Amino acid sequence: MPLLILFSWFSIIIGLLSSTKLDTTQQGDSTPKFKLIPAPKITFNSFVDCNMAEVWIGDTFRIFPGKYGEDPLWGYAKDLKYSDGENAEVVFKNPASKFFNPSMPSNVPIGQKGLHGAVWFETVYQDSKDKSGQTLYGIYHNENYPSTLPYDSVTKEGYRNVRWPQGLTGPESPAAVCRIGVMKSIDGGKSWDNRGIFIEDYDPRMIRKPINTSNTFAGGVGDPSAVASGDYLYLFYGEYGYPGVYDEKTYTVQKEWSGQCISIARIALKDLDNPVGKAKRWDGKSFSIPYDSYGVPVRSLQIPINEGGGGASSPTGGFHWGPSVSWNTYLNCWVMMMGKVEGKSWQGDKIYISFNKHKDLGMGNNSQDWSKPELVFQKPGYILWYPSLQPLNDPHDIKEKYTSVKLGKRARFFVKRIKPGDDEYASEHYIEFEK
Repeated sequence: MPLLILFSWFSIIIGLLSSTKLDTTQQGDSTPKFKLIPAPKITFNSFVDCNMAEVWIGDTFRIFPGKYGEDPLWGYAKDLKYSDGENAEVVFKNPASKFFNPSMPSNVPIGQKGLHGAVWFETVYQDSKDKSGQTLYGIYHNENYPSTLPYDSVTKEGYRNVRWPQGLTGPESPAAVCRIGVMKSIDGGKSWDNRGIFIEDYDPRMIRKPINTSNTFAGGVGDPSAVASGDYLYLFYGEYGYPGVYDEKTYTVQKEWSGQCISIARIALKDLDNPVGKAKRWDGKSFSIPYDSYGVPVRSLQIPINEGGGGASSPTGGFHWGPSVSWNTYLNCWVMMMGKVEGKSWQGDKIYISFNKHKDLGMGNNSQDWSKPELVFQKPGYILWYPSLQPLNDPHDIKEKYTSVKLGKRARFFVKRIKPGDDEYASEHYIEFEK
């Protein structure tokens, strides 16, 4: 009897210990919490139509908003600027007179190698080997049309103007095709040299009439955010093309949906000077797909079709896009902000957030392990684009040289909000995290 009692007590203690261990594991794996806190409004005083690229150069905080280059839809743009100051809040409040044009490479004629179409800087990677902080790599979103980049049967680059879908400005306007490239600066971003294309999709993946009625893109890859992890730069981007050769006769919504949403590619940091052909896309198990082929999007970020998910060519949307990724030193995890397309012309009034607790994005499938997106912010009556988290002007954020890709417990939440007569990039909230 004493042995039986002793055994029973021993079993109870083991059970309690096991339960305690299980509870701790579950708590450790829980998704971080967040809340929006009202803040004095900051309205940005220069043109923004992309993620906010920024760096610290010594004790100077510098940003690179705007757009540059040829665009037959909207006209030639010289709105890509830089501005700086002693901290992020000062710079975000700078008047228009304190924004300056960097020296940019010229667009080259059709048929020549070089820069075609317009560019927007979305992320700036600062070369850690340059102690001066002056060596920068600008990751840019690039848009072209059959008129600026016509199809070349030899290189396979460019687009055939056949059943081309409608663009943003009306029935006669063409849809754009986006791709992602790299520029380099050795003077802190005051002048830039084009290094070439990071990733792109070719003409066979373009989704044409009558299927494509989204009034935005014919296809392509764009709206990126990039972060360094280990020896690689990881590119988070929107995937808008067909996952294979598009053919109206064999097209299915399920097939298009399966290859779209937010995807990830990577390139070795040592290859940024000469990036063309060096990047790899995710194939479902590893980064092994060529830069100009198609891979697999982040499955946890896709919206299931039975929950309203859809493809980028759809007039009703149903997908997340426009990622902005940062490492959070307080949470010790990656944070991704993103929009949601719900209608034609990239309409959507909601912003979402997702988390990834794996600091090393190169191990196994760590780069793909994102939590289900949660609603952060909604502004009915507006179209919301390009959410980002930005550092504060407090001593800690300044000391740690926080930027939009490295942040702490509390940050500023910015987003571009659009409706007729009201188009601004602004912040009226802090976001605060809890473990």
